[in-house]
Amino acid sequence: MTWYSILPPLIAILVVFWRKEVILALLLALISSEFLLLMQHETSQLLMTPVNSIERIVDVVTSAGNSRILLFSLIIGALLAYIRESGGVAATVNILMNKGVATSKRQVGLLTMFTGTAVFIESNMSVLTSGIVSRGLFDKFKMSRARLAYIIDSTSAPVCILVLLNGWGAYVLGLLSNYDLEQPAVSILWSSVAFNFYAIIALLIVLYTIVFDKVHGPMKHAEQQLEKQQVELDAGPKASKARFMLLPLLTLIVSMVGFMFWTGDGVLANGSGSKSVLYATVLATALAYFLLLSAKRFSHHELVEVGFKGMGELLPLVSIVLLSLTLGASLKELGTGVFVASLVGDYLPIYFVVPVLFLAGAIMSFTTGTSWGTFAILIPIGVPLIQALGLPPALVLGAILSGGIFGDHCSPISDTSAVSALASGCDLLTHVKTQLPYALVGGALSVVCFFVASVIMI
Repeated sequence: MTWYSILPPLIAILVVFWRKEVILALLLALISSEFLLLMQHETSQLLMTPVNSIERIVDVVTSAGNSRILLFSLIIGALLAYIRESGGVAATVNILMNKGVATSKRQVGLLTMFTGTAVFIESNMSVLTSGIVSRGLFDKFKMSRARLAYIIDSTSAPVCILVLLNGWGAYVLGLLSNYDLEQPAVSILWSSVAFNFYAIIALLIVLYTIVFDKVHGPMKHAEQQLEKQQVELDAGPKASKARFMLLPLLTLIVSMVGFMFWTGDGVLANGSGSKSVLYATVLATALAYFLLLSAKRFSHHELVEVGFKGMGELLPLVSIVLLSLTLGASLKELGTGVFVASLVGDYLPIYFVVPVLFLAGAIMSFTTGTSWGTFAILIPIGVPLIQALGLPPALVLGAILSGGIFGDHCSPISDTSAVSALASGCDLLTHVKTQLPYALVGGALSVVCFFVASVIMI
C-alpha cells in the first residue's frame, strides 16, 4: 500500500489519451503493475515480468465469472450479426415509425432510456437490449452512435444501483451484512437510494439531453459531423420480418429473468448475473439461428460464416474487456484501491468525510475500472467511520455507491464502458470522450449534494 501503486492506472490513462490506443495502454499498465509487484516482493527476478503478466491473464480467464463475461462478449457478436443480416432491424424500425412510437429524436431517446430502465436486472443486459433496439433508429434520425452509447451507459448502472432488486443489490447487501450495525443491513441499503446522488443526477442529465434534444462538448461535435454526412448510415439488408429481431430480443430478456430466478434458487436478487446473461445470450443466438434457417434465408454454412464474422468484429473489444479484468486483478494485489481509500484520513473535518468518500470512490473506480471492486474496498472503510464518528449509514453508503458509478462512467479502462461501446457500435474512446463532460457535471453536483447533506444530517 504505497504511492507507486497508483502508477499503472496513470500510465494506462496517459497512453489512452496520448496514443488513442486502449489495448496498448492496458498492456503497458498490466506489465508495469506486475513489475511493481515483483519489486514489492523484493525479488531479483524482474525479468519474469512478461511471464507473470501472461500468467495473470491466464488466472483471469480461468475464473468462471470472468470466462462467462468473455464468452458472452463473443457470442453476442454472433447474435448481433444474425439480427443485422436478417433485415429484422430495418423491419422493426419501420414498425416503430408507422405506429408513432419513434417518429422524432425525442421519442427515440425516450424509448432507448425506457428500455434500459425496464431491463434493470443486469447492467450488461440493459445496455445490450437498449443498443439492439435503438441502433437502427438512431441511424434513421441521424443521431450519433456516441449519443446512443452515452444514453445506454448512463442509464444502465444508475438504474441497477437504484432499483437494487438484482445482483447489484445482493452484492452490496452481502458486503454490509459482515458488520454489526444498529439498523438492519437491508434497511440501510434501501435508505441509501435517496442519497445515491450521482445515479439520480446522471439519469436526470440523460433525460435533459433527450427531452430538450441538447448535446454539448464533444458530443455536439459528433452530432454535427454526422449531420454533414449525406450517406445513409443504416445501409444494411432491406427490411424483412420484424420477428427476426424481436423474438431473439424478447427471448434474451425473458430468459434472463428466468435464469436469474433459477440461479438464485427462486430469489431474483440472489441470481448470478454472469451465468444468466451468458445462458440468455446463447439461447437468443440459437433462436435467431433457427429462425433464419427455417425461413430459408440462409444455409447452415452461411449462418456459421455470419456468426463467426460477427464474433470476429468484436474481438478487439473482447480483448479490451479481458485486459481490463486482468489489470483490475493485478491492481487489487498491488493495493491500488486500498492506497486510494487511505487518502480518506482521520484528520478531515467531519462535514468533509462523506464528500471525500465519494471522491475516493470515484478515483478508485476510475483508476481500476471497476465499481464493484470499489464497493468491496470502500464499504469496509466506510462502516468503521459510521461506527466511530456516528455518521448516517445511508448517507455514507450512498456516497460510496455514487463514487463507484461516477468513476466507472469516466474511466477509459472500464469493462462497462467497453460493453456499452460494443452494444451501441461506437468506438470506445469516442464513447468515453463524449460521455466525460456529462459525468463530470454530475460528479460536481454530487459533491455539493453530499456536502449539503452532511451539514444538515451530521
